[in-house]
Amino acid sequence: MEFSVKSGSPEKQRSACIVVGVFEPRRLTPVAEQLDEISGGYISNLIRRGDLEGKAGQMLLLHHLPNILSERVLLVGCGKERELDERQFKQIVAKSISTLNETGSMEAVCFLTELHVKGRDTYWKVRQAVETTLDSLYVFDQLKSKKSDQRRPLRKIVFNVPTRRELPTGERAIEQGLAVAAGVKVCKDVANMPPNICNPVYLHEQAKLLAEQYEHVEVEAVNEAQMAELGMNSYLAVGRGSVNESIMSIIHHRGGPQSQAPVVLVGKGLTFDSGGISIKPGEAMDEMKYDMGGAAGVLGAMNAIAALKLPINVIGILAGCENMPDANAYRPGDILTTMSGQTVEVLNTDAEGRLVLCDALTYVERFNPDVVIDVATLTGACIVALGKHASGLLSTHNPLAHEILNASEQSSDKAWRLPLWDEYQEQLESPFADFSNLGGRGAGTITAACFLSRFTKKYNWAHLDVAGTAWISGGKNKGSTGRPVPLLTQFLINRAGIATEE
Repeated sequence: MEFSVKSGSPEKQRSACIVVGVFEPRRLTPVAEQLDEISGGYISNLIRRGDLEGKAGQMLLLHHLPNILSERVLLVGCGKERELDERQFKQIVAKSISTLNETGSMEAVCFLTELHVKGRDTYWKVRQAVETTLDSLYVFDQLKSKKSDQRRPLRKIVFNVPTRRELPTGERAIEQGLAVAAGVKVCKDVANMPPNICNPVYLHEQAKLLAEQYEHVEVEAVNEAQMAELGMNSYLAVGRGSVNESIMSIIHHRGGPQSQAPVVLVGKGLTFDSGGISIKPGEAMDEMKYDMGGAAGVLGAMNAIAALKLPINVIGILAGCENMPDANAYRPGDILTTMSGQTVEVLNTDAEGRLVLCDALTYVERFNPDVVIDVATLTGACIVALGKHASGLLSTHNPLAHEILNASEQSSDKAWRLPLWDEYQEQLESPFADFSNLGGRGAGTITAACFLSRFTKKYNWAHLDVAGTAWISGGKNKGSTGRPVPLLTQFLINRAGIATEE
């Protein structure tokens, strides 16, 4: 897909299709008014007859308007002008792209980026239009014997901006939007792969592909023998019941000076989570291939920042592992000595992600990181607390938490902060070990983060629980969302001091 920006009048556009908005009730946007005037009232006559009310998501495709150079004009219902917010903007862009793709229009000039969206500037509108376009066109059909090839797919979109002065802003938005969208695609592709293909070795191979593509990226692996030498007994215990070897992939993005302390992203990479001996219910267990959503998100973000060549040092950790029941599997009641030396009583083998992450979080101390963010599909309790709309954010460092929340607002990849008070730590107490891996039914997302916090004393740390946001469950629309790649990428763009506003 090719994207560009221009600033021009709608009547001068010679294209397969022009996309313009209509507000409710039957009120033309300024651009639609221009087209209406040139066409001798053609559009307003149709609107008056009731062909389009202007409700959000309504579409009306017109052919060969009088005095208009373009072959088609797509009228897009935008709802009430004062109520047009970022969520609705993205929805109407997605619906427009879907409609265009079905019309046979291989190119289009889109004027929706000139709409007024509350609190958002041209940069945001263009970037979100790029990301939303590619997201809505995404298809995972690598494993289908018959591909759904479209005869005349949409190939080129030009986004119009109000003035020539905003062209550089639009171009920057396209560049960054394309990088984020490419990272989202990588995340989706890896996460959607079935677990008989996507195992820890496969995850590592995807990381190596990134290193082959960019000179400033290097990748290394920590295998099970090395983990044993390091004392990563907690990590190793989780993977003990699987025939697939646990591998921790380490991706170095060397964009800043050698002396610069890196940002470290740690992704939970459970390529399949059966629950182990504490086996999960059979219903929707196939979706436990998405338990590596954290690692997929980190891999996607590393792809995005590599494409942008951000002048910052970042290390991405993919904590690859598989949790299976077996004669050799770890058990409830086991006590594990973690890499940090702290001991953990296993109360439930389905609380395994924290047992992998705790050793990974200890391992990253060697990098003397500026900050560490771990990303994990960690708790079903996060879905109970926040639903499928916001990722859970917990942190021991207020400035870092504020940075992440700011990035979530900018990227429209929402996160919500939950408390991490000392009172919750008491729920992890164990009579036999330093603490247990489970804090009971109440505040499950918080006690999981409390567990992780015990391994992060030597640096500033935040935890993103993406159990509710990493994938869509059930039905024909089941699949990875690509989150939190936009949030992580925006966070790193901000860290690198790259401008994202007009």
